[in-house]
Amino acid sequence: MQHNPEQDRFEIQIDDGIAYLEYEERGKTLIFTHTYVPPALRGKGLAGQLTVRALDFARKEGKTIDPQCSYVAAYLDSHPDYADLREPKS
Repeated sequence: MQHNPEQDRFEIQIDDGIAYLEYEERGKTLIFTHTYVPPALRGKGLAGQLTVRALDFARKEGKTIDPQCSYVAAYLDSHPDYADLREPKS
């Protein structure tokens, strides 16, 4: 698994497939926009691994997050230990 800042995403490459979580950076906020896992790689927990890596990165960098990706939003709802990272609603 790696952070690919040139493409604004976190990636896992397995064989010929790449699973990724894309983001946009706006100041101190990471906006998670899209998570994709190729059909042949689904069901292996890759989206969850990407999400944990991205959330841990945000925490380490002192960022807040805006989970516009439905997968990341659902992950946060079921993992309250990351709730402090959510950008406050205005």
